[in-house]
Amino acid sequence: MHGPPSPLIENYLRETGFWHMATVGRGCKLDPELISALIKWWRPETHTFHLPCRECTITLEDVNLQLGLPVDGYTVTGSVQFGDWGAVCYELLGVIPENINGGRIEIGWLRDTFLESDDDSTELERIRYARAYILEIIGGYLMSDLSWNLVHLRWLLKLVDFRAVGEFS
Repeated sequence: MHGPPSPLIENYLRETGFWHMATVGRGCKLDPELISALIKWWRPETHTFHLPCRECTITLEDVNLQLGLPVDGYTVTGSVQFGDWGAVCYELLGVIPENINGGRIEIGWLRDTFLESDDDSTELERIRYARAYILEIIGGYLMSDLSWNLVHLRWLLKLVDFRAVGEFS
């Protein structure tokens, strides 16, 4: 899942609204000096950049324009209290990870377990691969935790119906 998304799951990624996010930045070269400068000017206490010309912040519209994610749908809020995360994984991914820690799983496990689909894969296998791919995007880029290696399974619960996912903000 580290590379570009498989064409076999493109329709699922489009349906959920994650296609652009999955392809953004492919082939781009990052400028370490620019990133260092932005880090120097970032103020986490106010979530703004204090630039020499003035202060600025990243807006929700910026997120929409850069990542192609919808910002005018239903808001995903609230906490999830759930007992059997293994059953959720089995139902939606087809496998149960050995390590589920407080409802979180390792992103590396997703990468190692869900290798790219091939032409012989069934529709169910492609759907499960698409869910794992989206879960990696969420945990690795959008809602990353401090470890940058864990993703909460509450996001997997949102990936039951791909049509509904596309309506979330």
